[in-house]
Amino acid sequence: MDATWGDTDRRRRACTAFAPAAPMSLIAAQGPSRWIAGLDGCRGAWAGVLLHLDDGRHRADRFATVADLVDAPEAPTCIGIDIPIGLPDRVEGGGRVADRAARAYLGKGRASVFPMPPRAAVYAPDYETAKALSRAASDPPFAPSIQGWNIFRGVREVDALLRARPGLSERLHEVHPEIAFRRLNGDRDLAAPKKRPDGRAARRALLLGAGLPETLITARPAGIGADDHFDALAALVVARDIALGRAVPMPDPPGRDAFDLPIVIWAPGDVLENTGPPTVCC
Repeated sequence: MDATWGDTDRRRRACTAFAPAAPMSLIAAQGPSRWIAGLDGCRGAWAGVLLHLDDGRHRADRFATVADLVDAPEAPTCIGIDIPIGLPDRVEGGGRVADRAARAYLGKGRASVFPMPPRAAVYAPDYETAKALSRAASDPPFAPSIQGWNIFRGVREVDALLRARPGLSERLHEVHPEIAFRRLNGDRDLAAPKKRPDGRAARRALLLGAGLPETLITARPAGIGADDHFDALAALVVARDIALGRAVPMPDPPGRDAFDLPIVIWAPGDVLENTGPPTVCC
């Protein structure tokens, strides 16, 4: 296994490093909820999926805000979300420590990771100002791409939510779907991109192989694109592995920003741990 991942014991300890008072496995906690969730940004909203860890109940829905899922009746204990969390005031080396680790792991697929600029640039009022603020507080200087700029609204939403409700950092965790799918594919690149039919078919097979209910995989809500739904499902797999104490942090150990928010992208655990028959829903 790639040295990026570290040994198993170290990874398990790192899974709860962001919540020192919590037990090693969130599943072991005697909390009120046994639900987990995955979120991916879509046009004007969030594609969300929820799964009960014990009985397999599940649903997929379109959420107007991240808080709408966080505060949903299921009150999910662990949520994987495809959005950067943790914004340094100054960025070195071409991106956050999590961005650099993710890009190193993805190799030729590294372009799917948009390096986050410094915090001030994320909160800039317009793209030109964001580029200038990013260059002023990065070494070597870099400016965010227009694709990166287009997700800053979601970044700001999650950042503001976590700073207003600090306890949520124990429930809301950054993931990257392409990292999740590559891990589920045995640390091998997928042959086709997610927007192609064969790429979607490959990702669907990986989600089934990871044990997600087929009825949840096919339960795409109206107004949600197939790729966004699959990305939310990949985030759900990571949330499950975080809850089980077997997820992999990138980097290990995670970084921290000035507000003590973790700077880490979580990935699924070992492939063998995620292999098995699909979960059967009641």
